[in-house]
Amino acid sequence: MKISWLGHAAFLLETKKGTKIITDPYESGSYSGAVGYAPIGMEPDIVTVSHYHFDHGYTKDFSSAKVLDKEGVFSLADVEVEGILSYHDKEKGAQRGKNIIFIIKAEDLKIIHFGDLGTLDLDYAKLENPDVVLVPVGGTFTIDAKEATQLIETLKPKITIPMHFKTPKLGFNIGGVEEFLEGKKNVERGLDFIEISKDSLTHPPKVVVLNFLR
Repeated sequence: MKISWLGHAAFLLETKKGTKIITDPYESGSYSGAVGYAPIGMEPDIVTVSHYHFDHGYTKDFSSAKVLDKEGVFSLADVEVEGILSYHDKEKGAQRGKNIIFIIKAEDLKIIHFGDLGTLDLDYAKLENPDVVLVPVGGTFTIDAKEATQLIETLKPKITIPMHFKTPKLGFNIGGVEEFLEGKKNVERGLDFIEISKDSLTHPPKVVVLNFLR
């Protein structure tokens, strides 16, 4: 599977059979230009939406994609996707609403996209043994670097890819990625994408900071 970071919480996942999945698509230029990533400009087969804020749930450009935005198990092509209810804050959604975590299974891999996760009060039984986690680390609107570290120490993924942090293209007042990386071993940076298979995940766990492509 090939994984690319489009920006913010949006990733492109491509299976060997050619199925394309986009997570949490943003609206370019939303929030008075604070979301400075370029338009996504591609047509996936599946779109997952953790919640409908402009930086996570802009689906108008996708004419033929299957949009998944709720709890449940969905099978499409060579992919199984499970949506799990969580919250955007520590008050069970009272401040910012619900957040759907998506578990994506394909090619014998288990990938978890945490969306705008705002709490560590989770159903950990469903999240066990992930191969890859896509986790917010910037704080303010989501869990912060310390909480994200606690999460991956609990789940022990083979690959952690941080997202939802401050970059030159994002005007939100959130933290950068450096605080999350502090003290961590086996960090890879500067990649435009990663390609993984179940057989390739025999190395020690690592953190991969991808370049945003948009």
